[in-house]
Amino acid sequence: MIHLQSIQLNLPPEQAEVFPFHIPAIRSLTTLAFTTPVTFLVGENGSGKSSLLEALALAAGSIVAGSSELGGDESLNGVKPLAHRLKLTWSKRTRKGFFLRSEDYFGYVRRLARMRQELERDLREVDTDYKGRSQYARDLASLPYRRELHDLNHQYGGDLDSRSHGESFLSFFQARFVPDGLYLLDEPEAPLSPLRQMSLIALLKTMVNDHNAQFIIATHSPILMAFPGATILNFDAAPIASVAYDDLEHVRLTRDFLNNPAQFLKHL
Repeated sequence: MIHLQSIQLNLPPEQAEVFPFHIPAIRSLTTLAFTTPVTFLVGENGSGKSSLLEALALAAGSIVAGSSELGGDESLNGVKPLAHRLKLTWSKRTRKGFFLRSEDYFGYVRRLARMRQELERDLREVDTDYKGRSQYARDLASLPYRRELHDLNHQYGGDLDSRSHGESFLSFFQARFVPDGLYLLDEPEAPLSPLRQMSLIALLKTMVNDHNAQFIIATHSPILMAFPGATILNFDAAPIASVAYDDLEHVRLTRDFLNNPAQFLKHL
């Protein structure tokens, strides 16, 4: 389902040379429509795709996956003026879903690991403090900590930090997913091998077809961009324009390199 139909930008002339409005793709933006459940934002570093995605997350009131509302995130201060200028048009307003950058995911895994260590430390302290008392008293004192550990294991299938980045990312993504949501993902391929990227495509397909999810994804991955029926928006163009998969520079360059790597490497 397409929850978010379009965004509009009203850019005051006096801000045209100020970040992030000075970026060509953003400066030329008037209206951007989302016509398919999966939309990819594609372009070189600095093309504005991540800045627009971050501003969109702020304007939509998204949460950071595994965290809280974005308003207090100082790393987003630079795009707040853009967020304030965006007008969002919805077919069905949803507050479900999340905004996820790869660095937010890794930070959350570290916080989970610290939480687990603290709970295990608290359990050891209960054993020490209640030494010599009844088993019932020890069980009662340890119950809150054991319950929290159980909830962590139940939601995430064990310790995310003990598994490969790709495996834990997919588990995390599945655990946080709810139907009818808008999901804004910034370079989700970062922790994923090519095989795991194909697994993510399968997950996205299930979420779109069976659970009415909408995805807007900034990516460099030709594998993810191959999602069937997705719209690909090219931020290397001004104004931003839809582009066919086979016409993407990312795709052509990757394909040419894989067909003949020696031809490329001999010039290095």
